[in-house]
Amino acid sequence: MHHGPNATVSIVTGINGRDWSYNTFGTIFVIDDPVMLSDIPSATQVGRAQGMLIASSLDGFNVSVVMSIVFNSFQYSGSTLEIQGISRQRENYRELSVVSGTGRFRYAKGTAGLETLSYDASTTRSIIRLTITLV
Repeated sequence: MHHGPNATVSIVTGINGRDWSYNTFGTIFVIDDPVMLSDIPSATQVGRAQGMLIASSLDGFNVSVVMSIVFNSFQYSGSTLEIQGISRQRENYRELSVVSGTGRFRYAKGTAGLETLSYDASTTRSIIRLTITLV
């Protein structure tokens, strides 16, 4: 896991006597990741993905996600989308539920597709494409 002043994911707690990691049952993380318009490093930031990840399966394959996309620019500034579900973290593409929202997205429903574009195991840094479909 990336540590230091620029870390955007941090372990909060886990089960005593076990390693605390992404694939250890019971480990809880908080996230505050930037949401950008594209995967280019100089892309415009449109918000933050803030919430919790919980290693929720005994085999370590699934993570329970409770996350808000908090928009901070353009016409959606101040609005949020609420995302929830199980992320099968070893799969390249995962789909979660958009369960609600606020502001311009009040009462939103739909899906959030997460596709891993790159992952660096040495730093645990990744770039994930987030595709939101609202109905």
